[in-house]
Formats: sequence, C-alpha cells, structure tokens
Amino acid sequence: MRILLVASAFNSLTQRVHTELHDRHQIGVELALGDDSLRARVADFRPDLILCPMLTAAIPDDVWREHPVLIVHPGPMGDRGPSSLDWAISEGFTEWGVTVLQAVAEMDAGPIWATETFPIRPCGKSELYRNEVADAAVRAVLLAVERFAGGAYTPEPLDYDRPDVRGQLRPYHSQEFRRIDWSTDTTETVLRKLRAADSQPGIVDTLFDREYFLHGGHFEDQLRGVPGAIIATRDGAICRATVDGAVWIPQLRPRKVPGAVATGTAAFKRPAADVLGTALADVVEVPVTPAEAAARNTWSELRYREHGSVGYLEFAFSGGAMDTRQCRRLLNAYRQACRRPIDVLVLGPARDFFSNGIHLNVIEAAADPAQESWHNITAMDDLVEAILTTTDKLVISAITGNAAAGGVMLSLAADEVWCREAVVLNPHYRLMGLYGSEYWTYSLPRRVGAVEAERLTRTTLPVGAREAVALGLVDRAIPGSVEEFWDWAREAAAALAAAPELAERLLAKKQRRSADEAVKPLAAYREEELTQMHRNFYAPNEPYHEARRDFVRNTKPIVTPAYLLG
Repeated sequence: MRILLVASAFNSLTQRVHTELHDRHQIGVELALGDDSLRARVADFRPDLILCPMLTAAIPDDVWREHPVLIVHPGPMGDRGPSSLDWAISEGFTEWGVTVLQAVAEMDAGPIWATETFPIRPCGKSELYRNEVADAAVRAVLLAVERFAGGAYTPEPLDYDRPDVRGQLRPYHSQEFRRIDWSTDTTETVLRKLRAADSQPGIVDTLFDREYFLHGGHFEDQLRGVPGAIIATRDGAICRATVDGAVWIPQLRPRKVPGAVATGTAAFKRPAADVLGTALADVVEVPVTPAEAAARNTWSELRYREHGSVGYLEFAFSGGAMDTRQCRRLLNAYRQACRRPIDVLVLGPARDFFSNGIHLNVIEAAADPAQESWHNITAMDDLVEAILTTTDKLVISAITGNAAAGGVMLSLAADEVWCREAVVLNPHYRLMGLYGSEYWTYSLPRRVGAVEAERLTRTTLPVGAREAVALGLVDRAIPGSVEEFWDWAREAAAALAAAPELAERLLAKKQRRSADEAVKPLAAYREEELTQMHRNFYAPNEPYHEARRDFVRNTKPIVTPAYLLG
C-alpha cells in the first residue's frame, strides 16, 4: 500500500512507525505545516491510507472525507482531548492505552480500528512515551494497517455505553492544574505533577523572584529541608524540599515575559544550576558516586553495579544529550569501572535514550558556542577513545532507547552492540551540518563496510533495530519490553563472562587493536575528523550554527524537508 505519514513533527514515534512500515509498504512523510501544503502532498502522493502517528492539528475536512485517515491517540477507548498522558500520570493511573481511530468531524471521536493497553511506570511522560506508549502504539498501528489492508474489517463506533470504553473527554492540562503548592503537596504529588510535564510544557514556578518552567522530577531518599527551598545541587540539578521529603529537578527554562526587555537569558531548557547561576552560591553541592547511587533511591546520571564478574555502568542524560562535563564524568566513571576485577562491562541507560551526542542547548547558551562545541566534541572523543582502547575486558553497549549522531558512534566503540527491537538509530550528523567525530571513520566502516558507512552518514532517514542487525551496525536486537531486554542481557553478559573462550577473545581483541593501530593510528582518525569539525565550528558560512539555533529553539520548517519526501 501507499501510506502517507502525516505528523506535526518527525518525532520518535513517527520515526518508529516509519521504520516498522517502510519494508512492507511505500511510505511518504508530510509534516502538518498547513492545510494547503497537506492537500498538495496528498494529491501528489495519492495514498491508499493516511496515518497520523503524532498530530497536534486537525486534518482538513476535505482530506479526511476523500481519503481514509487514521489517528494515533495516546489514550484508551473514549479518551479525548490534547493532554491524555498528562492527565493519566498526574491522576496516578497505573494502566493506560493507545487507540487508532478514524478521523471525523469531532476530534478523537471517530470509529476505532485498534486499541492497546500499557502499564504506566513511575517515570517522566517523555520516557513513558518513548517506551511503553510507543510499544503499544506500534502494536495498534500494525493491527490497524493489517485490518485496513484486508478490506473486511469494520471499525467499531465509539460507544460510551460499552463497559470497556473507560475514557472521557478531558480539557487541556493547563498550568492551572499543574501548579505545585510546596507548603502542602507531598513528595508523591509533586513527582506526579513534575513527571506529567517533564519535557513539555514544564511547570511554572518562582525561584529567586523570577518565573521558570521546571522540567523533570526524581525522588530523593535522604535530604530534607524547608518545603520549597533549594537544599542541594548535584551535577547541574537542584534538589527542592517537600513537606515530607525532597525531589531533584534536572532542568529549568526561563519563562518569557511578554513585552519585557530581553535580558539575554536563554529561554530554553538547560541544567538547572546553569540557569540559576550565582543565585545558588550558598547552596551545597552533594555528590554521590555511581556505586552509591545504584544502592539508593536518589537522582544521579551515573550508576554502577556488579553481578559476579560483570559490571554495569548506567548513564541517563536528559534528552540523551551529553555536555562537556557529563562526558568527563562518564569517562571518569568508565575508568573506575575498568579498574574493577570484572571481565565484562555493560554500558547503557536502564530505559531511555542511549545518547544523542553533544549537548546543543548547553552549547547554544555558551558565551562562545564554537569554543564550547569544540570542548564538547573533544570530550566525547576522549570517552570513545577510552572504550576503543580497552583490551582487557569485553565491552557491551546495551541500547534500550534511541540513539543518534555521536551517540550511535559511541555505542560502536564497544565490542558488541545489543539493543531492543524497538530502538531507532540515526547514524548521521548531516542534519546538523556536521562532518562528525567520535572515531566514526574507524568504527563504522569496520562494522558495515566503507560503502554502507558512506550511505548511512549521508542518508538522513532512521534505521530500525532489525535493519541495523542486517547491516551489521548492531549485533543483537531483542524483542519485548525493557524488562525483558534486561533479563536477556544479564544472562547473555554472564554467559560471556563465564565462557571458556573469554581469554582467547580478549587476546584476539588486543591483537586486532594492535594490528589496526599499525595500519592507521587512532590519533590519525581523530585528527582528520576534528579538522573537519573545526571547520564546521569556526569557518564562516557553515550551516551548523543556524541549524543548532533552529533545533534548540524548536523552529518549525516552512515546508517538509526534502529528505522526508522520499
């Protein structure tokens, strides 16, 4: 079939649906940037089906009347409104759903083609969206597309008299419903509110006589203080006391004041301590080691634990971005792990993004973005080099969430790459106007060959996990949930550590690294890549700085980018 994906953004779910369908159908993509442009694309593409994985605007009446249009709604049957997940999390639901329904005049009220349920984990909305929501959405989409293609299925009309229709029409989840009362709200209530707003829109609050959006919320098990007060910082996050505990808030975004004179303060998400700056001069930094964090219920970007002779170094950075300081902290934790008496070291977050490379928001806010870009990419290179030159242990990249650009190349530094089948990879830098580094010119061709490496870095469409295995980009893709992936990964890592051929594998690894170094030193790859990157950062008329600004400020394109048109 010819299926046109229409979405408000080519976001993680839209990319996931694209990777699931493009091998089975002819897929086009159109961003919902205006009714006339959508009509023109529909007329040109002539779709059998229009599918909308993520849509914040209504489809024009004439389009859905003339073509079948299926909408993916992140709510159970009967749920209607623009803030479905926000309400589900803030009201403490433990199970929710995704429904694929047909577009009609009344929003979210069309006939139902498929519906799936999923558990609501105690995490932020965006993390839930990229995991349980996306998994359920893909199951529902594949079923709906199969039913549509079969031609015999009749979608079920929405009927609130049915006992299995549990949803309802809910209003927009405005700041009125999100406000935190630090003098009365318990830690559980505060966390629900923060998690329901973590990525967007955040929660408006006042700190040091200025309004900010709070982004992200994590439990703290030990620190206490006056409710609402900032009682500690850690690696850029702030800790605020509640009436019965405390929570960590990793990011802030200054609220724009209409009509006010610009202050120069960057009005986009950044590490909370960076945003508040000198206002935190009297607030104590309370560090925690990765090993301590793994044994506690507290916020930390790094955790380290051991099971037998296998070490697990977890890292979890907001949005998958890694600034200069985060790269250096992860490098230090990696070196400490390598000094442990282990044979296998597994790297990767517990649930979400593996990595998306350098931290564009921090770079954009820097006094000298070009210089900060340089510091950030060299810090990434230092980390990747450490992994590439580890010869006394088997290193595994465990990818449970999506990865892009330098984050993909970071994963390839390991000896093996394992991922969930749900993972979407974007192994290119092109959309940001960068040549790329992280030793990709060494690690990518040795996995997929020179020709395929060239194609992957020039093509800008996402790669699904199963395709990545077929290409050699990834070694194993495991179906199922995050929990099922880790059950498998722990067994597989333990088996590697106990294998009688482990010593031979490590010797072969050391010999291969030595042979590769003799042919072309890693330093030469790094110098060649950084020469190109220096030009991207410092030369005039390079597209990187404008592309970064547009990304950070979420500037919408005027038309659907050419790479999506197919």
